[in-house]
Amino acid sequence: MHFQPCGKPAGQQPYRFSGGGAKSVAMRMIALIDYGSGNIHSAERALRSAADDAKKTPEIQVTSDPDAIRQADRIVLPGVGHYADCMNELDSRAGVVSALKEAVLERGVPFLGICVGMQLLASRGLEDGETPGLGWVPGDVAEITPGPGYAIPHMGWNALHLNGAHPVLDGLGEEPHAYFVHSYALTPTDPGVIAATTDYGGEITAAVARDNIFGTQFHPEKSQRVGLKLLSNFVLWDPS
Repeated sequence: MHFQPCGKPAGQQPYRFSGGGAKSVAMRMIALIDYGSGNIHSAERALRSAADDAKKTPEIQVTSDPDAIRQADRIVLPGVGHYADCMNELDSRAGVVSALKEAVLERGVPFLGICVGMQLLASRGLEDGETPGLGWVPGDVAEITPGPGYAIPHMGWNALHLNGAHPVLDGLGEEPHAYFVHSYALTPTDPGVIAATTDYGGEITAAVARDNIFGTQFHPEKSQRVGLKLLSNFVLWDPS
């Protein structure tokens, strides 16, 4: 299914996903992946609030158990810090990457990557050398270069520019703002998967979407009303 882009340059293709929407779906468990690299407690609290807001009562299971990941109805991969460290920590958890691939790529379980958790979807990260990523959203993660007058890291509130309609971005309001903390950003090979951007001395990918996969460079768990709404949308999202 194709969605028309909003405010994008002529010739740029709209991003794609497999359809679906925010529906009333049966849900037993959301797996919040604990691999030593993420705001686990903040993300857990935010997911619980979002599930309450969506009138759902799933178990929020903080886990690195491959069997639990395979059984999950939703999967959230947080991440903060150094790309290579995060990827190495994820790889070091026996069976976790295989379980993620089985759940997300084979079974189509809705997936949300947050900050470095989104960056790990890329083909590779270029922070202190080259580190292979998951490769689910082909592209590179490289240092942002906003130019004079812009501090690195990019830290604080910034506006989101949505590239089209997507159930996870529904109802965020006019001129939604979200909270960013990062020095590196994902540039996808296919610009059609860019669901939202932000401007920080130049355009930066703020969210990506393809099929049952969604990722945010910003932190929904720190983004107050906008973040809670996005997480509630994710809880309800049925991309099948």
